[in-house]
Order: sequence, then structure tokens, then C-alpha cells
Amino acid sequence: MPHTLCVTHYVTASEMGAVDRELFETMRLELRRGSLVLAVLACLRTERYGYTLRQALAADGLEMEESTLYPLLRRLEGQGLLTSEWREEEKRKKRFYILSPGGEAMLAALTEEWRGIGASLDRML
Repeated sequence: MPHTLCVTHYVTASEMGAVDRELFETMRLELRRGSLVLAVLACLRTERYGYTLRQALAADGLEMEESTLYPLLRRLEGQGLLTSEWREEEKRKKRFYILSPGGEAMLAALTEEWRGIGASLDRML
């Protein structure tokens, strides 16, 4: 009966020099892009406005530029996954976001998918 040998190779900092850094950065951003949607949905189980959402994401290691966050929020709201409301707080108008019922259902479905993908990748890596 044939056997398969799997070898895991961890890239050290010195080996990273051999990696095309520009290509790595492109692929890293691609990997993050899908993760950010899930992170934003997860953070918006609690109502937040843009700045506090950015802070919450950054506190968990997912920093995001405003130029990325606000178009994403508008897109998610347009898809019916978020609701928003303008309110005055601290003498400033702020737009508060929270998951819609459809957003809660999507978060649950994407979380299940994420965990399945993560388990598969853990087995492979």
C-alpha cells in the first residue's frame, strides 16, 4: 500500500528575503480583504460608528484605513447586511452602524464557512 509523506516547511526571516516582497504584499492584501468583511460584521454585532469600529478592529490586530472601511460599510449596508442611523453625540453628527437581521444570518453562515476553511487549512499546513 503506498504512503504519502507530508513535509511542513516554515519560512524563517532569512528565507523571506528570497520571496518577492511585492508579490507577497499583493497576496497578503488579497488574503486580508475577505477576512475584513467577516471582521467588520463580527464587530458590528455591537453598534458602533466608524472611528470606534476602526479602533476595535485595530485593537484585535486588523488595522484598516478609512478609505477602505467607509466604502466597505456602504457596500454592506447596500447589501442589506447593516443598518445605520445618524445621531448627534458629543456635539457632532455620527453615523452608527449595526448588523441587520440579514447581517446576523450572514455572519453566522460566514463564520461556519470560515471555521471549515480554517480547519481544512490547519490540516494542510
